[in-house]
Amino acid sequence: MRFEVLGPVRVWRGERELDLGFPQQRALFALLLAHAGRAVPTGEILDVLWAERPPASAPQVIRRYAGALRRLLEPGLPPRAPGRRLLRRADGYLLDATTDEVDLLRFRELTRQGRRAAATGRAEAASRHFGRALGEWRGPVVMGLPESVRAHVRFTAVQRELLDTAGMAADAALLAGHAEQVLPALRRATAHEPLDEPLHARLVLALAACGLQAEALRAYDDIRRRLAADLSVTPGPELTAAHTRVLRQEVRGAGGGGGAAGAPAPVESVLPGFLAPAARLPPGPGVLVGREAETRRLSALGREAGVVVVGGMAGVGKSALVARWAQRAAARFPDGRLYVELGGFAVGRATVEPVEALRLMLAALGVSARRMPDGAAARAGLYRTLLAGRRVLVVLDDALDTEQLRPLLPAAPGCLTVVTSRNALPGLVAEGARPLRLEPPSAEDALALLTRRAGPGRAAAEPTAADEIVAHCGRLPLALALVADRAAAHPRLPLAAVAAELRARHGSLEALPALRPALLGSCRRLPDDSARLFRQLSRHPGALITPETVASLTGLPARRSRLLLGHLAESHLLAEPAPGRYTLHRLLRALATELAETDERRTAD
Repeated sequence: MRFEVLGPVRVWRGERELDLGFPQQRALFALLLAHAGRAVPTGEILDVLWAERPPASAPQVIRRYAGALRRLLEPGLPPRAPGRRLLRRADGYLLDATTDEVDLLRFRELTRQGRRAAATGRAEAASRHFGRALGEWRGPVVMGLPESVRAHVRFTAVQRELLDTAGMAADAALLAGHAEQVLPALRRATAHEPLDEPLHARLVLALAACGLQAEALRAYDDIRRRLAADLSVTPGPELTAAHTRVLRQEVRGAGGGGGAAGAPAPVESVLPGFLAPAARLPPGPGVLVGREAETRRLSALGREAGVVVVGGMAGVGKSALVARWAQRAAARFPDGRLYVELGGFAVGRATVEPVEALRLMLAALGVSARRMPDGAAARAGLYRTLLAGRRVLVVLDDALDTEQLRPLLPAAPGCLTVVTSRNALPGLVAEGARPLRLEPPSAEDALALLTRRAGPGRAAAEPTAADEIVAHCGRLPLALALVADRAAAHPRLPLAAVAAELRARHGSLEALPALRPALLGSCRRLPDDSARLFRQLSRHPGALITPETVASLTGLPARRSRLLLGHLAESHLLAEPAPGRYTLHRLLRALATELAETDERRTAD
């Protein structure tokens, strides 16, 4: 069989093309092909098939589509048989196909071969491999499907891969003296990305190398006018350098060379990279003890996915963990590291809007104020263009929600984005982001943190008091840091006195006033019904919270209780150690108690 997704979505058995059915069924099949041998999560299928809220019958519809596709691929399959092509997985579906059968897999394998050849200086071989890879490209990815489907990140990422390979193919063809072979792909690529300066620079050079000097100058003039009209910017250094070489007739055709000596100019001089190796990294974590297992897990997730979401309650150490990991992993990202604090849950200051975050990152990448586009869409387009084909680490700290993040995510497959948030960001996870939930550290690591920050010998001299402080702080790193810093500032204050104060204020935050704003930041974004339930949980008598016990406590229906508890868990105001079983951190319980008491006083007044 043959499967095609780099253009219209098609499947062939021998010489006969099969009918993939309704548009939604075709969209499901396209998604299976785009995942190329990996299971597609049900959440992502829902996002692709229903851009808005999916209907209640969506799971049944997906099963029906999958069954129809399974019978189409294996017409002799007995009823209810699982088959060998379209396989059901724990949370989704997988299409089992070989590299020879799927155009996307062939394209990726040929692109890998081209990269290897280019890396070892074999321009002829690289040009040949890249050319064969681009031969699989027959039009816009998933052409013919609705715009809402084609705009999904899974398909736009594949489209970006095609454009990146077109750029690499142009570099190799120019070096090998075969510019005419890459012209059709470059024309198609620039038509898809009319504002992509690196692609247009390569088109200008390729046209000149083919002897089409006048057309090369027209192509430059077209992109120059478009940049001015759409982005209010002038051509950057890469495009300007290409134009200058054409004007000076320094680009020669097959068998010729570039430059005064007549030898082919290296790609680095023909197409100077615009992206400076930005070195913005999150601030150092100060004292971070332990978390080695979480650090290893973050490294593993970063190799598996383009986006990793580090989530957890306020003060659990998300930013500190990512800061340390980013410092260690910096060498993996030679083209730059970017960091933006988004302030999603900060108290007392506004959340950073995507347009401002993009301005900060573009400035770090070397875009001057004069060339900075207006508007989030234009900035996002330039941002993704600059990162195309690069290996850059992007750290987005304290994100509010998926909508804030979408414009800030690079499309380049070599980039990694690490996000920290008090929101679980289920929409982003459904699109392929990998989650890492951070819990409070072990009692041993929490004690080590207290020991290091309070000063040498303090905890060893008063081990019982130190253990009690760790318990009263619920092992929360921020709370421990506040207590330890106070103890360090008063070296004659016994830890027993600190423990006694925490004991006396048990069940409240009076002994940790600096912690209150951080915890409140998690509550201020909650919908009214979720915030009300959070306050009511202060009256829950046991440690284990279930939808049934909440229904008894509040009078809410069990189904509504389940939904609200799930929302609180997504906001990391509850932990869910087992499905449908929740716990409330002791400091969050203290906050809920304070908020409930405030409500009661207002009602009494």
